[in-house]
Amino acid sequence: MRSLWRTLDRDTVRVAALICASVAVVGVSYGVTAGSAGFSLWQLLVLAILVLGASSEFLFIGIIAVGGSPVAAVLAGLLINSRNFAYGLSVGSFLGQGWRRVVGAHLVSDESVAIATAQSTLARKRAAFWLCGIGIAICWPLGALTGGILGSVVRDPATLGLDAAFPVVILALVLPALKERLTLIAASVGAVVAVGTSTFLPSGMAPLVALLGMAAVLPFRENAR
Repeated sequence: MRSLWRTLDRDTVRVAALICASVAVVGVSYGVTAGSAGFSLWQLLVLAILVLGASSEFLFIGIIAVGGSPVAAVLAGLLINSRNFAYGLSVGSFLGQGWRRVVGAHLVSDESVAIATAQSTLARKRAAFWLCGIGIAICWPLGALTGGILGSVVRDPATLGLDAAFPVVILALVLPALKERLTLIAASVGAVVAVGTSTFLPSGMAPLVALLGMAAVLPFRENAR
């Protein structure tokens, strides 16, 4: 395993560190929100460790906070995290076997998959995935715990701007990719779809619907061949 880390360049490590730091900040926001909704420290910490999915956890505590059924909250969270099925297919080839595959499956997320698939070789993909995945698995619960402790003082995460930190970091990371015409078209269509549907879809569903932006570039891809 140690040899994997030697395959990573400084840029990849820096991006992974930035992602993990932003995840910790959003974790603070989640902890504050969960604490304000009546969740105890151990409850929000267990959710952060076992679920390891920001959007599904925010949706879960949101449904519980307004008096919704725990069963409905769990089903909604599972629906949001269903995108990990497709992510798992894309990273399964470099997760390894045995216990590594089991642990790796738990570390599958938007960020770990994105940074892994951006690498050029199998060894680099594997190393980037584990670096980012383990970092998130540590930073998210720590951020959540910190937020839960702060929840007794700061009731609204928007007061400190914590809710905006992660989107800003992700935007900074994807901006270079928008120089490609097809990527720009897909992202633009996806953004319009996400904004238009966010007013009536449950929290976390708009990004899934935004994947329709990929369909908009299919004709261009066919012409490029």
